[in-house]
Amino acid sequence: MIVIEPHDISRALHHGEFLPHFQPIVHLRTGQLYGFELLARWNHPRRGPVAPQEFIPQAERDGWIGELTHELMRQAFPVLARLSPSCKLAVNISPLRLRAQDLPRQICDLGAASGFALQRLILEVTESALMDDVEQSRSVAAQLKEMGCHLALDDFGTGYSSLSHLQALPFDELKVDRSFVQRMTQQRDSRKIVAAVVGLGQSLGLTTVAEGVETQEQVEMLLWLGCELGQGWHYGRPAPAAELPAIVAALEQSATFDAAKNLAGRPSFSLDGLPAQRLSHLQAVYDSAPVGLAFLDRELRYRDINRRLANLNGHPVADHIGRTVAEMLPEIFPVLEPYLRRALSGESVSGIEMPWDLPEPNPVKDIVFSYEPARDEADEIVGVSVAVIDVTRLKRAEEDRRTSEEHFRNMMELLPQIPWVLDPDGRALDVSRRWLALSGMSGEDWRGFGWLTALHPDDVQPTLDIMHHSIQTGEPMDAHYRVRPKGSDWIWVHARGSARRDEKGNIQLWYGSLEAVPRPVHIQP
Repeated sequence: MIVIEPHDISRALHHGEFLPHFQPIVHLRTGQLYGFELLARWNHPRRGPVAPQEFIPQAERDGWIGELTHELMRQAFPVLARLSPSCKLAVNISPLRLRAQDLPRQICDLGAASGFALQRLILEVTESALMDDVEQSRSVAAQLKEMGCHLALDDFGTGYSSLSHLQALPFDELKVDRSFVQRMTQQRDSRKIVAAVVGLGQSLGLTTVAEGVETQEQVEMLLWLGCELGQGWHYGRPAPAAELPAIVAALEQSATFDAAKNLAGRPSFSLDGLPAQRLSHLQAVYDSAPVGLAFLDRELRYRDINRRLANLNGHPVADHIGRTVAEMLPEIFPVLEPYLRRALSGESVSGIEMPWDLPEPNPVKDIVFSYEPARDEADEIVGVSVAVIDVTRLKRAEEDRRTSEEHFRNMMELLPQIPWVLDPDGRALDVSRRWLALSGMSGEDWRGFGWLTALHPDDVQPTLDIMHHSIQTGEPMDAHYRVRPKGSDWIWVHARGSARRDEKGNIQLWYGSLEAVPRPVHIQP
């Protein structure tokens, strides 16, 4: 720590040794520039550059922090005034200055002199600014808000964090301290704190800003948690005013790429609205889903469950929460447990069909379930996502269909005629098994147009001509042709069929039958 003499401060303030530097603040989702945070640098004539941690604490302790902030804003406002009107400027205000009645007037004068619109100014205050004289701070803050300035609560969570601090002043933004952001990819506790701060800010309608963003991994995690803005070395280090045009151009050039990169692989929910609103939308979808859904923690306790799965389990939703699968489904848990353990180990288990042997009067008899490992923002498995479908009616319908088909098949075999079914183009789809004996064919050779090979060679083309005419016109089919049973002579058969149409009049199938007949009188020898 260097020793700063009073004459050094007076000289530095009057000779422009304190210079503004600017660090970018960006939209995490798109990479587009949101604004800059104003930071102080001291270009000492003998010592050279002096880091802010060397003089800011002494400036706050000795009371010249207000003069320093005023000098930095005096230089910074004209610089920002030349940038896009959407570009914001964030300035740290000391607790002492927030209680100074002349602060609003000074800021107003600086804005007017430079042409910098105060609607673009964000004044950042720490929680310590609210500890001593909240009423005085509230009075000054109200004047600043009337001038169009925005307020941000800085470093929330590092001091005496309290919800009362968020209510004390009309804040617009909530900043997540860099210490939590930089540790969040390695420490679960830090992730929980960041998630809590972001969630709290969003629930109160505040824009959340993460400080100290240094890696793409942190960006993706912050996006996953719903944080809107970020600043840190990942987007740029503090730079002097002369470098701002190049920084702005570089960020504009990379914004589209960053947006695509940050959104790649992210959940497909709407990007409109706050995370709390998106959560309510997802909850509505969750509750109304046509399948049973639940989330189990690593101890296989129900943390969430929709009404459909609760009904499948035979218990109200409230009875499930906090209780294990073994407690809720003791009869079938031994069968389910191996699949659940596989999901907890990271394996996807899907499409498993099993009987749902629960006590009466549960009407569900068969289900298909899937278990997916649920992962947190750091890709660690935190539980199991459950999806269950009741297939009882489907299986019964399938059994009924098979029974009906069997009845139909038996009836076909008992009819004196030989029933057949063709597709709209004349391909055979179904025929009584008695066709095999009548035609001498075997197996499935009759399918499609294979049945034509059983016809007498002289009858193939006339039969095709009749079929094509009916297919073109929709008129009934009526044909005579010869087939030869195995070990016998050629015999004549009479085939007749009609079209089945859909509601638009399009032919769907041809249904008909054939039978052996004497030699038709209209057939010439």
